[in-house]
Parts: sequence; structure tokens; C-alpha cells
Amino acid sequence: MGRNILVIDDDEDTLVLLEEILRYSDFDAKGIRETNDILKVIDELKPDLVLTDYILKGINGGELCHQVKTNPKTAHLPVVLMSAYPRVIESLGNYGCDVFITKPFDMNHLITSINDCLHIAV
Repeated sequence: MGRNILVIDDDEDTLVLLEEILRYSDFDAKGIRETNDILKVIDELKPDLVLTDYILKGINGGELCHQVKTNPKTAHLPVVLMSAYPRVIESLGNYGCDVFITKPFDMNHLITSINDCLHIAV
């Protein structure tokens, strides 16, 4: 089994697509549509990386990233932030994410970015 990836996206089709792409690339992917307690989810699922969309119902992916990166117990976790609205991110900052990917995304770029974050040689 591969590394564990937590995927957060409120669009069901995108979530399923990301899970399939990650599984095809030998990652274990667990998708959720939203969370108001990212630290609890991380504690339960023990991901090696968090991949989150920016625009979510409730708390946005940028704030989830900020919570992960500012908590001493989770600050080491790589966070990949995705958005179809890159100018929003440019104006608000990157929230401390390790990688920002624009939607629509290139599958190879996504997997390469994840491998780089996890220091996996290909």
C-alpha cells in the first residue's frame, strides 16, 4: 500500500476523480466533502499529505491549510491547495501550503507535485 492522502473537495465528481487518480498512482486516498475539524480528521485518518480544494462549504481550504500548518502536531504535513480561481489565492496568500495547483489540473503535474512533497523518487 502507498502513502495515505486525505482529499477534501465538495464536488462529488472531482472527489471521485481525484481518489481514482491517486489510487491508480499507488496512493491510498480517502476523500471527504467537508470538515469543520481538520485536526480531528487528521488524527483519525493519519494522512501523509492533505490535498484540498480552496472553495468548500463552510470553512475554506485555505483556512484548513492554515490550521494544519500552524498546529505543532500537524505542521510537518504537506498540504496541496487547489482552486479554479488562482487570482483569489494570489490576492489572499497561499495559507502556508506546500504546493498550489490550478484547476483544471494536469494529472501528471498533480502526481509529480505530490511525489515531490512526499520526497518520493520516481
